[in-house]
Amino acid sequence: MASRLRPPETVSAINVTPMVDVMLVLLIIFMVVTPMLQKGQSVDLARTQNPRPMADADKEDAVVLAITRDGKIFLGDSDIRLGEITAKVKDRIASKLDKTVYVKSDARAKYGDVVAVVDNVRAAGVDQLGLLTERVQRRAAAEAAAGEAAPSP
Repeated sequence: MASRLRPPETVSAINVTPMVDVMLVLLIIFMVVTPMLQKGQSVDLARTQNPRPMADADKEDAVVLAITRDGKIFLGDSDIRLGEITAKVKDRIASKLDKTVYVKSDARAKYGDVVAVVDNVRAAGVDQLGLLTERVQRRAAAEAAAGEAAPSP
């Protein structure tokens, strides 16, 4: 006659499909946003084995000059000419206690371009000048040293 309604049996397996969907959306968001988080112009920094940590270069109000491989100069995100560096840097550091300016140069930039930028920064009355570099991986450095020590055939 009247059948009893039974509740559905409980499923002990976790449905991971919604979790995978959420994780893929988060991955895409991070892949899109991460390049936008980089401050200033992107350059391939020179690699050194013993760099000095310069955490203040990542601060929001840090004065960072970038020199690209083709000789363009950027103060933060804005493109500037060589003759404008002294005046603009002087304006940026005038009200700051820490008068440090950071220069990041592409590893393949002309040495003369880097020297000209450093000279103009010094003319602005900068107390400290930081040259930003990238740390060489220890394993690659060890392999390079082993390659130099091995006798050539």
